[in-house]
Amino acid sequence: GTIGTIIFGGFTHSTTHYSPLPNGDFSFLFQGVFWMALGQASVKTIYSYLGYYNVCHLGGEIKNPQKNIPLSIFISVFGIAILYLLMNYSIVQVIPFEVAAKSQFLVSEFMEVIYGKTAGVVVTICILFIAFASLFAVILGYSRVPYAAALDGNFFKAFAKLHPTKNFPHISLLVMGSFAFVFSLLFKLTDVISAILAMRIAIQFIGQAVGVVLIRNRKNKAAMPFKMWLYPIPVVVAIVTWLFILFSTGWKFALSGLILTLIGTVVFFSIKHKLGVRLLNNE
Repeated sequence: GTIGTIIFGGFTHSTTHYSPLPNGDFSFLFQGVFWMALGQASVKTIYSYLGYYNVCHLGGEIKNPQKNIPLSIFISVFGIAILYLLMNYSIVQVIPFEVAAKSQFLVSEFMEVIYGKTAGVVVTICILFIAFASLFAVILGYSRVPYAAALDGNFFKAFAKLHPTKNFPHISLLVMGSFAFVFSLLFKLTDVISAILAMRIAIQFIGQAVGVVLIRNRKNKAAMPFKMWLYPIPVVVAIVTWLFILFSTGWKFALSGLILTLIGTVVFFSIKHKLGVRLLNNE
C-alpha cells in the first residue's frame, strides 16, 4: 500500500521530465564511469531484492517444492523489479534527479512535496514499520540454516532443538536475533548493507553457484529435482555478475567477506573433526 501510494503520487503529480538515458541514446554503455556507477548503485539495489530466496531456507517445509520454490522466486524477482522501477521513476518525476541524489530522506520529502508535511510524516512511519516487519520474514528463514545444519550433524546440537509447543527452532532464532541486535548498534546502516551483501556474495551466492555444478556432476542428472535452462550459461553469468557487485562494495567489504569465508571454513572443519561426523558427500 505504501509503495502503491508513492507510485500513484508520482504519476499524478509529475513536474519534471526525467529520461533514463543520460545522452538520449545508449552511448553511455561504452563509458567506464557508467560501469563504476552501475556497480555502486547495484550494491544498494540488490539489497532490495534479497528476500527472493528466503523460500529456499524453508525448503523442507514447502509443499511441492519443485514447482512452488521456483514459482515463488520468479514472482518475487519480477514483482520487486516492477515495483522498484515504478517507484524510483515516480520519485524523479516530482523531485529533480540532482536533488534526489543528495537527499537523505527522499521518500519523505517526495510525499511532503505533493501531499504536505503530514503525509511526509505518515509515510516515514509506514517505512519504519515495514523495515521492522521485514526482519520477521528474514529471521524466519535464516534461523532455519543453523537448525538444518545441526540436524545434519554439521553444527552445534543445541541449534537442532525445536520449541516444545510452537515447533520452531527457538535456540537458533534467539541466538541469531541477539547477534543481529548487537551488530545493529555497532555499525552504520549503509556499511551494514555493503557488508551483508559482500559476505553473502562470497559465502552464499558464488558458493551455491559452484555447488550447483559440483552436485550436478556428482549425482545422477536424471534424479535432479530442479532444471536450469541453458545450463551452465546462467551459472557462469551469475558468478561473473556477483564478482562485479562484490568488488563494487569496496575492497574493505570484499576482503572482509573473503576472510569470513575462510574463518567459517576453518570453524566448520574443526566442528566436523570434533564431532567425528563424516562429510556429507561421503555419507
